[in-house]
Amino acid sequence: MSAIWIGFFCFVAILLFLDLFVLNRKDHVPRTSEALKWTAMWTTIGLGFSGFVYLAYGNGWVDSELTANQAVINYLTGYLVELSLSMDNVFVIALIFAYFRVPAMYQHRVLFWGILGAIFFRLIMILAGVYLLDRFDWMFYVFGLLLLYSALKMTKDAEDVPPSENPVIKFIKRVVPVTKHYHGNRFWIKKRGVRAATPLFIALMMVETTDVIFAIDSIPAILGITTDSFLVFSSNILAILGLRSLYFVLSRMLDKFAYVKISLALILAFVGIKMILHEVWHAPDWVSLVVIFGLLAGGIAVSLLRPAPVDAPVDPTENPPRP
Repeated sequence: MSAIWIGFFCFVAILLFLDLFVLNRKDHVPRTSEALKWTAMWTTIGLGFSGFVYLAYGNGWVDSELTANQAVINYLTGYLVELSLSMDNVFVIALIFAYFRVPAMYQHRVLFWGILGAIFFRLIMILAGVYLLDRFDWMFYVFGLLLLYSALKMTKDAEDVPPSENPVIKFIKRVVPVTKHYHGNRFWIKKRGVRAATPLFIALMMVETTDVIFAIDSIPAILGITTDSFLVFSSNILAILGLRSLYFVLSRMLDKFAYVKISLALILAFVGIKMILHEVWHAPDWVSLVVIFGLLAGGIAVSLLRPAPVDAPVDPTENPPRP
């Protein structure tokens, strides 16, 4: 592993350490103003990292044929794609927390540990995706069709499937005992001499598996922008690092973004078409950035100007979790 990869992992580890053990040592419910402040901080870090990308690719620290300007544009485009698709993930996480009635003060803890699993699984999926695209040109068409299918599916109302029907959750409940009540912020406890999982751990596993499912859409979408593994991974991870604070902002305003789903579907469709036409259509890198930013901004603007009545998920409370 090259020094730049090791340095990036160290950078992410420092950010996570500061987040959990310094900035958020005590479990609490972030106020909207606090969540906005942290969202601004994570966004600044994500966008500011483009400066490092410029230096790294401009000085040859990364073995790549991309120029510094191309690398920055691809990074920012990938970051924007993952950040926008994370908005859809927020909707699902809000439903999971509401279903399991996760106490609001412990939700940040679940999201934090969910990030660690996301880093591991996304690294594997990104390296596998880059490997396939480098060696099999027809995989561009497979990923393109997958994105078009995902875009079509996103425009339709999904059937509500109870999280308890998730096969991973069923497996956990068969293998280990699960308590019926929360025990503070603990994922595991000892009950009559036997280690038992708490509902907080079940919610964590649900968030984790949901992130993997969403990554099946978001990673091919970023690979449609660039196949540079470092740009794909760094833009992906820095975008989801801000997902926790973004959740506490958007989960309270879900009814205000009714048309964002359409924007996300159009973004997936655009990247899917771009991948399918990769041999005949060679648009400049900045075109993707402008189109994706325009679609996302348009969806947010229409949602704010013409709010549609939607049912927002119930705010999680201190009530006992579902059995």
